[in-house]
Formats: sequence, structure tokens, C-alpha cells
Amino acid sequence: MTDLIAKTGAPRLRADATRNRERIVAAAQEVFVEFGPDAPLDEIARRAGVGNATLYRHFPDRRELSRSVVLSVFDTMATQAEVMIAEADQAFDALEQVVHGAVEWKVGALCPMFAEWMDPAEPELLAAQNRLDSAVEAIIEKAQAEGGLRTDVGAGDILTVAAQMARPLPGSDSTDHDLFVHRSLQLFLDGLRAPGRSALPGRPVTLMDLRRDCTALSER
Repeated sequence: MTDLIAKTGAPRLRADATRNRERIVAAAQEVFVEFGPDAPLDEIARRAGVGNATLYRHFPDRRELSRSVVLSVFDTMATQAEVMIAEADQAFDALEQVVHGAVEWKVGALCPMFAEWMDPAEPELLAAQNRLDSAVEAIIEKAQAEGGLRTDVGAGDILTVAAQMARPLPGSDSTDHDLFVHRSLQLFLDGLRAPGRSALPGRPVTLMDLRRDCTALSER
């Protein structure tokens, strides 16, 4: 055990402790999306089915919990994107799954949280975001090379619209929103198919553009 700790820097969590940690992160992602980055930690513990002491034992402060949520979502989405581009017959099919998945994971809500609580230059966070960016960009490039996706759009264009569509309209019930958001999203995706019906103003928006937007939010 001593050798293991020396090599990894920390003892391996017991199975029940690992399950508790995973439940806390899943509940935190849900609550942060619902209430924002200042969501009550008591509510996160309640939804995870653990006591407050257990939550603080795993995550001593809000920043560390937020960081774990971001890493978990980025890792899950990157893994899914990598599997999709390897298995899908057409890259556009993989793109559709990625975009619908981004809405399911409420990725748009992570940008404010990332900006407020995270250091975007932190190596682990940067590596996770770069991995996700690379997977999404590979799908888009392949879809454009295959002729399925119009060539005048970038990953930033697609994810910006997806993030906006994932947010309920003011005054609307979130349950009702979830019922129709994927229908609206599919209408948007159909409009991305080549050939484009009209010329788009400006230039394609990149993932780097979106990253700068998140960074700018943290500096205000």
C-alpha cells in the first residue's frame, strides 16, 4: 500500500467511496445547471444521497467540486465523440449524436461555471478540453470532407447554437423544454447539411473563439 501511495500520490478509493464520489459529481452537474455555480452544496449532497460530511470529505471546497464536474463532462463527451467517429458510417451521423449529447449534458451551462471557478490554463483541465476539442473538430473535418456538412461553418458555430437551444426560454418549464429541444435541434442540424442554402455573413466560428469568450467572462 505504501508503494502504491508513493507512486500515485494518494491511496486508491474503496469501491463504496468511489461510488459516493461519482454520485456527488453527477448530482453536482445537475444542480449547477439548475441553480448556477453558486448552487447550494446541501442540495447536491441530498440529491447524491450522501451526508454533507461525505461531500466535504471528497470535495473540500466548491472549486474542487466544480473542477471535477467539468473534467467528468469533458471526459465523457470526448470518449463518446471518439467512439462515434470510429463507428458511424457517415461523419455527419456522428456529428448529430455529439450535438444532441452536448444538449443532454447541458454543456452551455458549464461555460459560466468554468469561467468563474476554473483556471483555464490548469494542465489537467486544458488537456481535457483539448481532447474534447480535437474529437469534435475531427468529426467536423471528416463530415465536410465527405460532403455531408457545409464547409462555411466551424465547430464554434455549431456548439454556440446548441448551447443557446439547450437553455429553457424565460418563464418556461424545464420539463416542457426538454420535450421539444431535440426536435428544434434536429431542424438546426438539417440546415447544416451541404450544400448550404445561403451565404453566411462573417467567418466560421472556431472552438478557440468560444474559449476566448469563456476566458473573457472570468475577467469581468
